[in-house]
Amino acid sequence: MHKLELTHARHDPIHCLAPGLFRSLQKGERKRAKLDVVYDFGDGRRVEFSGPEPLGADDLRILQGLVAMAGPAGLVLSPKPQTDAGRQLRLFLEPKWDAIRQDAMVVRGSYRALAREVGYANVDNAKPIRDCIERLWKVSVIVQDGKRRQGFRLLSEYASDEHDGKLYVALNPLLARAVMGGQHVRISMGEVRALRTDAARLIHQRLCAWIDPGKSGRADIDTLCGYVWPDAAVNANTVKTRRQTVRRALAELDALGWRVESYTKGKWEISRPKLTEPRLGR
Repeated sequence: MHKLELTHARHDPIHCLAPGLFRSLQKGERKRAKLDVVYDFGDGRRVEFSGPEPLGADDLRILQGLVAMAGPAGLVLSPKPQTDAGRQLRLFLEPKWDAIRQDAMVVRGSYRALAREVGYANVDNAKPIRDCIERLWKVSVIVQDGKRRQGFRLLSEYASDEHDGKLYVALNPLLARAVMGGQHVRISMGEVRALRTDAARLIHQRLCAWIDPGKSGRADIDTLCGYVWPDAAVNANTVKTRRQTVRRALAELDALGWRVESYTKGKWEISRPKLTEPRLGR
């Protein structure tokens, strides 16, 4: 029986907005580059992401799927679980400081279900999804708020069974808080499944993070290029190629119902569709 597809993900704004956390990668770049991203949002608050490999649009897509699956299907662990298994899992997650008083969020599902939610053509090939999840798990996150610093993994815990395709992932505290109704970015999974290029996926998530449904914002070509390639290009041909790629990505968004209107050369007013899908309750 084919389960109903999820309508949306309630994503954490920091994971959506941190410049360069997800980026377009060249072939072989994961072998020679590392992830080192700092997002400073003022008032003594900053988040640092580090890992052995950079994260690409494929990793972004899988994280969106996990966050979406956590919405209706996630297991909420209260600060004081009632069962032995729950207490053990709570210890396993090692909550620190304020997180001890917060609910934890665990996603239980399968590789096939995750592949279907993000629009993979071959839902039986678990390897690319497993590679993404393990890459995400290796990322360390340090959150600073004034004098306090707290560290955790991007995915707090991860386990899978290759035999039956079962999957278990615990989301970090920032993601869990967004899923459970805290400040969040609403991302249409219907749009995620319809997007076809890395550039469109990267731009789509960033736009969703700062343009609310039914609202609009203005952006120029180089800002949008920065969403895909955070490092500025010095070669004129590279600049030209990147701009062409971004224009094609905007055409993808326009085909999904976003309104992309040029108001002067290289600058667009981008309008996000209003919400039409039903909200999924917990």
